Amino acid sequence: MSAAGPPGWAVPDDEPYTGPPPTGPYGAPPYVPGTLRGVHAPAAAGVAVGPVPWPLGPVPLQAGPHTAPPWGPPPGMRWEPAPGTPPHDTPVEFLQATRSRSWRWWRPLLGLLLFTAVYLVATVVVILAGFAVGAFPDPTAIDPTDLTDPALLLLTNLSLIVAIPCVWLAWVAAHGMRPGWSSSVVARLRWRLLLPFTLLSLPTLALGLLLSVLLGFLAGEWEATGPVAGFGWLLLVVLLTTPLQSAAEEYLFRGYLSQAIAGWVGRPQAGAVVAGVLTAALFSAAHLPPDVWTFLDRFAFGLAASAVVWLTGGLEAAIVLHAANNVVVFLLAGSLGEGVATESVPAGTGAVVVLVDLLAMAAYVALVARSRRRLRPEVRSAAFDLRPPSPWGVPWPPPVIGYGDVQRREAQHGPWGMG
Repeated sequence: MSAAGPPGWAVPDDEPYTGPPPTGPYGAPPYVPGTLRGVHAPAAAGVAVGPVPWPLGPVPLQAGPHTAPPWGPPPGMRWEPAPGTPPHDTPVEFLQATRSRSWRWWRPLLGLLLFTAVYLVATVVVILAGFAVGAFPDPTAIDPTDLTDPALLLLTNLSLIVAIPCVWLAWVAAHGMRPGWSSSVVARLRWRLLLPFTLLSLPTLALGLLLSVLLGFLAGEWEATGPVAGFGWLLLVVLLTTPLQSAAEEYLFRGYLSQAIAGWVGRPQAGAVVAGVLTAALFSAAHLPPDVWTFLDRFAFGLAASAVVWLTGGLEAAIVLHAANNVVVFLLAGSLGEGVATESVPAGTGAVVVLVDLLAMAAYVALVARSRRRLRPEVRSAAFDLRPPSPWGVPWPPPVIGYGDVQRREAQHGPWGMG
């Protein structure tokens, strides 16, 4: 094929089409490991074999050592988690809440010492303020065993209620964590659980207490004398302050004290058992039982409260158990009169009364355990794994995030810690 050019130009010769230009290894370097045999030309005689430049072969690795970049902030600096980051690297149970990312063995001890000091001061202030404004009776006229006296019950309840902010202060000052960790694994009180647990407690505890009172009358030790003087004021004090007083005792015994003991033990199941037994014994002793049967009755109550805390991941079920028990006891004592001593087990009926109370509390624990499928209480905390990565080839527990849900995080071996 030819084409005419401009006037005066020579006519080009015809050039037949012979296909695309040849391709291949133009002057390929000598063969080295990684090159393709039969494609790259072999090394010529007397020519030294050298590396093949990319893309004809592998790029030689620079001189070592070759290590992963160091993990952590530069010297002299410290990383702080973003606001709202969970304080735990892995989900933990309620009793293990103190074992956060900043866990140290001395933190619970510092918290207990701080609680004791602040609580003693707060109690003295409340008592002195009550006497100063005339809300409480003359100290010399108080019978410390008569809790049907509205003024004495108010004084007792207020002196116990101040324990709640003292526990919160211990969490903030000693652990640097939100005070809500004293309530449940979601770092707050789960109000939605209070009404269902109350409906579960009334038929079991009320029936057990009524049977115990009936045994007291049958044994001939008790006598109904009618409502006590000032029953209306007693009813008001019981309904307004007794639930808070019960909550305060739970925040201390099943809350911070149990969390401190379980944190020192370390293992979740062993810690729950040790904390439950020790706090039940301390709880019973703190109520100054007059005999061994009353001690065992309070001890069994403490074990039941610890059981529902472990089952539900928080204090709600224990607070309801305690509040329902105390409200019913004080109302029965006030309505039946001074001839009913509800603060101790009736004489001659110790074993039977303790057995009845055990059955009632066991029924409540069983109902709480059965209700978990319907109420779905959270039993493990949220978590986000901020631990440094494990070395290559070393197994590491799977990182987690959320309320007990296992999710794997990106491997942190890149220069930015993200793969």
